[in-house]
Amino acid sequence: MGMSYLNIEQVAIDFPTKSGPFRALDGVQLRIDQGEFVSLIGHSGCGKSTVLNIVAGLYQATDGGVVLDGKEVNDPGPDRAVVFQNHSLLPWLTVYGNVQLAVDQVFAKTMNKAERHDWIIQNLELVHMAHAADKRPAQISGGMKQRVGIARALAMRPKVLLMDEPFGALDSLTRSHLQDALMEIQAELQNTVIMITHDVDEAVLLSDRIVMMTNGPAAKVGEILEVDLPRPRERLALARDERYNEYRSEVLRFLHERHDRSQVA
Repeated sequence: MGMSYLNIEQVAIDFPTKSGPFRALDGVQLRIDQGEFVSLIGHSGCGKSTVLNIVAGLYQATDGGVVLDGKEVNDPGPDRAVVFQNHSLLPWLTVYGNVQLAVDQVFAKTMNKAERHDWIIQNLELVHMAHAADKRPAQISGGMKQRVGIARALAMRPKVLLMDEPFGALDSLTRSHLQDALMEIQAELQNTVIMITHDVDEAVLLSDRIVMMTNGPAAKVGEILEVDLPRPRERLALARDERYNEYRSEVLRFLHERHDRSQVA
């Protein structure tokens, strides 16, 4: 089989504990194509964030490895931008300043100052936050902070955007708006995204494929669901779509079965 754009090849990781190594992941195998939107879903502690952290280069796999666009991943880099659940903006910088930090880091050698300025504004416009460029994080809502976090990540033009429950801390209306914004951005940029979520509807709405992970320890990919729904996707229309509801119940069934099994074990 030819290589995909992003290859997670038989990844295992051990964490040291007092009673010896704890194997959190074992034999995680996943291939993702360029421009694909993939969600990871599973119960807490199933190692979803660990997979993301290995792709981000924040953790080193004990066995196996990650290859992105033909290069092995061993440390963090701007080609893999991460959006965490808490926006992690620097409070003393403006919205503009927070994005500027990332842009200066990545494009200092390839863009002049004026080009970098235009690029910052362009990425704030993508998330509809250019109007708040001069505000500080304390002056804007949680949803807006998360938009800025996404703009900062996108401004690096990463090969893959990694999102760890990016909307998990937001109320449901704000969350819906941001899901719509993310779908718009992805349609425009055709970027490759891996997102962790606990939210079944979010996974079905946004994804090309949903990767359902088994419970840890030694978590691995349990099932992969192809979400064959045409884009652009409209949440209200989908609520009445039979396939949407089939996908939804498929994911729920997987989670319930895993949950029951872990209760017994």
